[in-house]
Amino acid sequence: MEWKEKALKTLQDSLVPVPAELNELDWKSGLSCKTDRLAQHISAFANQKGGGVLVYGVNNDGSCFSITKSETDRIIQLLGNIAKNNLAYSISIEHAVLIYQGCALLFIYIPEQNDKPVYLRGKEVFDTYIRSAGQTVKMSRNQVKAMIAESQGYTFEEKTAKKDLTSNEVLKALNYQKMYELLGKNTPTSTEAILNKLEEFGFCKKQDKMLWSVTNLGAILFANHANDYTELEKRTVIVRKYVGTNNRNLLFEQVGGLGYAVGFENLIDFIMKNTSSENIEVIREAIPTYPRVAIREFVANALVHQDFAVTGMPITIEIFSNRLVITNPGAPLNDVNRLIDLPPYSRNETLAQSLYLLGICERRGSGIDRAVEAIEKMFLPAAKISKGENFTRVFLYPKKDIKDMTKREKIDACYQHACLMYEDNQSINNQSIRERFKLEKNKSSIASRIIADTLEAGLIKIADESITSKKFATYIPYYG
Repeated sequence: MEWKEKALKTLQDSLVPVPAELNELDWKSGLSCKTDRLAQHISAFANQKGGGVLVYGVNNDGSCFSITKSETDRIIQLLGNIAKNNLAYSISIEHAVLIYQGCALLFIYIPEQNDKPVYLRGKEVFDTYIRSAGQTVKMSRNQVKAMIAESQGYTFEEKTAKKDLTSNEVLKALNYQKMYELLGKNTPTSTEAILNKLEEFGFCKKQDKMLWSVTNLGAILFANHANDYTELEKRTVIVRKYVGTNNRNLLFEQVGGLGYAVGFENLIDFIMKNTSSENIEVIREAIPTYPRVAIREFVANALVHQDFAVTGMPITIEIFSNRLVITNPGAPLNDVNRLIDLPPYSRNETLAQSLYLLGICERRGSGIDRAVEAIEKMFLPAAKISKGENFTRVFLYPKKDIKDMTKREKIDACYQHACLMYEDNQSINNQSIRERFKLEKNKSSIASRIIADTLEAGLIKIADESITSKKFATYIPYYG
């Protein structure tokens, strides 16, 4: 798909159902006179994976208007000069006037640069910008360092966590028995065979003089003691449980001390235990408040999609009486409204691949689908996924009677149900919404109201316009 076609689709995603700028696209109603700010935008898009687009001819409310020839020429000339003269090195940009909803809009395409970071001319390298949560922001020093390392061919996972180790020290540092257990294979008796397998997966590297180094990937997955690694100490998972609905009364805090792969199942067990209630009428039995599948998938997602360049923000799982909150550093790379249907896009490709091979997370993009499906089967309110400038947060809610749900909660559940059905090549209707909310047949008016509210919110649309009867109408997500 060439950049023009992709830009039109991205603009559509940006404006519908609610106007919101994306990391890949920023729309403007006119040309700013602030040259420095324009240089920051170009720097950010040049550092953005896949590049980005500035669109002129869109008002703040998302409405469009045709841009004039004279204004088009003025914008192209100014932005071209900035790209040439105001960055650390000159970059080439492209432009095109494209028709969108009957309006002639100017699209300025800034390609991703191979040599990153692209920063401002006359400034130091730390005057570098990036797109985050649909905004142009200055990168932290750690983010700049990570980008330099990645540009030179080293990702976080490939960097060395500990070096100059003997063979035996590597085997003591990494829980290789757990690796073979997760792979479903017997552990070899030969040290050489074990080290070769660890090296094959990128968990360690051979040095000179018969010495070895452990990579960040090996440490973060299979460390026996997280505090043995300075970098890993910052990446541990913290579980906090509070009394009530706020964080003023902490019941306990549990800090993880193992690599992700070593401690993952115990972590999920621990969360399930501390979110379940007890049924003691006949025999003590733990009744899950949230589906294990959903907790497992969302926690795995937090591990895979965290931004290692964001420091001082560990992955946290917070348990309240009325919600479970999972937070990871790094804004989501996909639109939070499209996490069910869009293919997975990981900022930590090697980590994602390793967790998939170890059977811990999904690779084919079905993880969120499975979580939403499990939530529906327990008739819980929809999961809420929010984004900040440098974090992603997932909220899970316990069972709630439909009469106690807010209008927004019902809309979100209806929309996610539509997304799930659409992935199965199906549409939703009054009956499927009744089933989603566990409503009796005589409650069809409630289902109709939920559909109408979701339709009004712009999150679903009529699947077949030729069907005029509301009784037989079916609906699909707005992007379908």
